[in-house]
Amino acid sequence: MSTTTAVVVYGATGHTGRFVVAELHRRGIATVISGRDAAQLEALAAEWPDVVVRPAAVDDASSLDRALDGAAAVINCAGPFAVTGGPVVEAALRAGIPYVDVAAEIEANAAMFADYAEAARKAEVPVVPAMAFFGGLGDLLVTAAMGEWTAAEVAHVAYGLTSWRPTAGTRAAGQVSHERRGGRRVRFVDGALRYHDDKASEQDWLFPEPLGRRTVISEFTMADVVTIPSHLAVSEVRNHMAVEAARDLAEQDTPAPEAVDALGRSDQMFVVDVLVRAGGVERRATAHGQDIYAVTAPLAVEAVQRILAGHTRTTGVASAGAMFEAADFLRSLAPYVSVELPH
Repeated sequence: MSTTTAVVVYGATGHTGRFVVAELHRRGIATVISGRDAAQLEALAAEWPDVVVRPAAVDDASSLDRALDGAAAVINCAGPFAVTGGPVVEAALRAGIPYVDVAAEIEANAAMFADYAEAARKAEVPVVPAMAFFGGLGDLLVTAAMGEWTAAEVAHVAYGLTSWRPTAGTRAAGQVSHERRGGRRVRFVDGALRYHDDKASEQDWLFPEPLGRRTVISEFTMADVVTIPSHLAVSEVRNHMAVEAARDLAEQDTPAPEAVDALGRSDQMFVVDVLVRAGGVERRATAHGQDIYAVTAPLAVEAVQRILAGHTRTTGVASAGAMFEAADFLRSLAPYVSVELPH
């Protein structure tokens, strides 16, 4: 197989990486699978005989260069992204190819914008961090909801998850983020990320059907506090998480996701409900679907396809809402995601 049009999936053997490889295969896109464990890569290649295997480690720049050699783009699915993000994006910049990751680590997302904006701009290479359920989807929804608005006082992004069976990668990434912020909580208010020790509070949130009214933990902060303010003039970004999902995540004995259909998805259902407010006017946008890990795959792969086709709005480091036409992108996610946008 020629790799000149191939997309490299780094971290291909992980839970989300496997969904990304399957989505690339479904779309007929040539794929190179990479990561540190050669044996696991070979086992995955046995499931997808047309993929190319190129092992690489983030502490070995030459191996990353070989993995990306001649490829069209790279999708980084290997967490913790505080460890992998820098080395893989640097390899992408050396190769002159687009970089997309699925990071939901707030500090790693912020570092991508802070540390690589200038290099990516000079190289004219698109770099899209957090192109995933957390970070990317909320950013696209808020961008679409705002429409022609140039600013808003607040953007609420509420996550209604019927359950949350975290992967080992989610747990590892969460631990890294917890340690990096010294156990403190984080919020985006008055135009800046601020760390605090306030206790979490609960409130009711009226989600669209099929969830309806649910109790949520307010300021259950996710990557949206980085992606949304990176290009939208929003003074405050607030996340809310259904208490059922938050409790699942907190419990150390909550099992990993278990497939219930031919696509490998779990039975988890989600509704992402966005509410933006400006000058006393409110606008809402929502998305619902099945399995937050599985839906990350069409988000990341659609992003790469659009970048390679030249269907972008900017270059350098940019979030989903800045890089793509938000409403059109969201509609392209059917049938995996159903969306309702302002008219």
